[in-house]
Amino acid sequence: MKKEEKCAIQENGTKKQSTEEQSPKEYSPVEESTLKRKLQYYSGEIQRDVGNLVKWLMIAVVVGCIVGAASTLFSFVLKGVTSYRKENGWTFYLLPMMGLIIVFLYEKFGKDDGGTNQVLSTVRSQDDVPILSAPLIFISTALTHLAGGSAGREGAAIQLGGSIANQLGRWIHLDEEDRHVIVMCGMSAAFSALFGTPMAAAVFALEVVSVGVMYYTALMPCMIASLVASGFAAGMGVTPEAFHVVDIPELTIETGLKMGVVACGCAVVSIVFCMVLNGVAGGYTRWIKNSYVRVVVGACLVIGITLLLGTTDYMGAGAELIEKAVEEGQARPLDFFWKLILTALTMRAGFRGGEIVPSFCIGATFGCVMGNWLGLSPSICAACGMAAVFCGVTNCPITSILIAFEMFGFKGVSFYLIAVSISYAASGYYGLYKDQTIVYSKYKAKYVNKHTRF
Repeated sequence: MKKEEKCAIQENGTKKQSTEEQSPKEYSPVEESTLKRKLQYYSGEIQRDVGNLVKWLMIAVVVGCIVGAASTLFSFVLKGVTSYRKENGWTFYLLPMMGLIIVFLYEKFGKDDGGTNQVLSTVRSQDDVPILSAPLIFISTALTHLAGGSAGREGAAIQLGGSIANQLGRWIHLDEEDRHVIVMCGMSAAFSALFGTPMAAAVFALEVVSVGVMYYTALMPCMIASLVASGFAAGMGVTPEAFHVVDIPELTIETGLKMGVVACGCAVVSIVFCMVLNGVAGGYTRWIKNSYVRVVVGACLVIGITLLLGTTDYMGAGAELIEKAVEEGQARPLDFFWKLILTALTMRAGFRGGEIVPSFCIGATFGCVMGNWLGLSPSICAACGMAAVFCGVTNCPITSILIAFEMFGFKGVSFYLIAVSISYAASGYYGLYKDQTIVYSKYKAKYVNKHTRF
């Protein structure tokens, strides 16, 4: 074959191959069917994800507005009754009568009400929050504060938000799993509206139910509901809780070690607080069977101790003691002890409210005293004590750190981290809520799945 013919054949073959490569690929019927199924699958996945996102954005905004409005009203009522009590000291002597009213209301309308523990159980599919929990806890907490009982308001907020959100879930026909999420949204919204700490409020609902496991499914709706409720409350005039920490030292080996000592002390105080609450409850139940007699005896004990101490500082949640400890670095040596005792006597007798804000007060006053003893800034020690004791009684370290950031700012971040982390590790498996579950050990990468001690 001539050289010219070979070149022509090669050239034609190359052109033919090039033409084949440029022509569009043809799929077989089987390949087309597979491709179509994949496109349908991914299209369905995207539609589902976008649909869930839109659904929970709308639900979170609605929950934030409704629970935020209810919590704002609750905040105004508590401020009103507290101001009235301060101006009219004689209302303190109405504590036994208020206790009788509260017990009657729960005997008549709230026999199925399990308090904050019931809300936590609802998130784990083990219970259901009745709608009557909202008005009952609203009225009973207001009566407790009107008469000067040593109680907080966050337990009421959690029940208020959880009850309202659970009912909303029923009305819009959410399934069981989605109702757990909306209950957490309600918890976050109420906590955020009362305290003005949206980050901490959102994470608290995810963290408090099961220690070691975070309910990340609810992160977005809880955060949105928390922000909406906080904004709503702020717009209506509810001032966020914030304190000015002074004399923050530099972090050195010496100051770090001293803060470690404060944190260990706070862990011990948190354990003692839980044990005293449990012990007082057991004593009341053992020695005073009748709930009406029990609440009257508890009220009389609170009145008697308060009169002996000659101060009204331990009435209510103790916000004034917290402010004085954090901003002025001043606290009496036994402030934390008397607040602890009076809170246990009040709450376990049958009055309503919550133990978290009293735990703030106990931690702040104890930390302030420890700071003065150790020669470390009592202001920063009070702030750290407040976060550390809260962490010890709730087993919520991330929430505790966020509360410190939102209430005290970021300047003392190193000390907050030291205090919270040590308190979490040293406080054992004690907690305020008997239905809180320790899923993973605090000390090993080990599944334990047991209820907290209290």
